[in-house]
Amino acid sequence: MAHITVSVEYGIHSLLWLVGQEGKPLSSRKLAELSGVSPTFLAKIFPKFEKAGIVRAAEGVRGGYALAKAPQDISFLEIVDAIEGEKPLFDCQEIRVRCPLFGKAPPAWATNGTCAVHAVMLRAEKSMRDALKAQSLGDVAQAFGRKAPSEFWTTFRKWLDDEDKPRVRKPVSPRKSRGRRAS
Repeated sequence: MAHITVSVEYGIHSLLWLVGQEGKPLSSRKLAELSGVSPTFLAKIFPKFEKAGIVRAAEGVRGGYALAKAPQDISFLEIVDAIEGEKPLFDCQEIRVRCPLFGKAPPAWATNGTCAVHAVMLRAEKSMRDALKAQSLGDVAQAFGRKAPSEFWTTFRKWLDDEDKPRVRKPVSPRKSRGRRAS
């Protein structure tokens, strides 16, 4: 099982769509469609982003979510912690002090300081958190922007514009009666 869940991946991809929107909100429905997930799935993630100050919500017909701060000021660590919480990478069970050779009283050399196994895991967790903190949403958005051709962005803007246009319902024509005559 992954330590960082799939919610983080979908959350980051959804946040990337908000970069460059100049504060214009996108609905969770649109964001879900762009990411290929159900709107209910994203509806569980975005309140966590809002609580963490990553996005702001706008209500109403044209409502949705917009970034609450500059993409360069949103670290991957902040995103991960918003979704997953600040849980440790490793949960040390202090196995070293339960060795049957010690009986009920482990010696001081076995209990002093941090367990050697736990120390390795703490260093690994620190490295991971430092790497996530050093990478911003803006950094990744720039990399993505450089990869995607301009035609893609034109198509994306057109899709957003088409989605924003009010829908005009066509009048429903009366059904023809099948074999019965109105009297």
